[in-house]
Amino acid sequence: MNEIEAFGEHKAHWITISSDEYESMKSTLEVLSEPELMEQIKESREDFKAGRFKKLQDLLKESESKD
Repeated sequence: MNEIEAFGEHKAHWITISSDEYESMKSTLEVLSEPELMEQIKESREDFKAGRFKKLQDLLKESESKD
């Protein structure tokens, strides 16, 4: 038997944000709701903390030397 409990009156409040901010929030929620993406972020943070990364400047230099 499912019962619904009410914990007081709900009062809606309006907040106005730009469409850009709204789209950004939606994108963030999409990422947060994807376990695979969250795992990739976790692994990336671990790699960064362990020093397993290259600086952008170094990558650009490597790219230039290949041309």
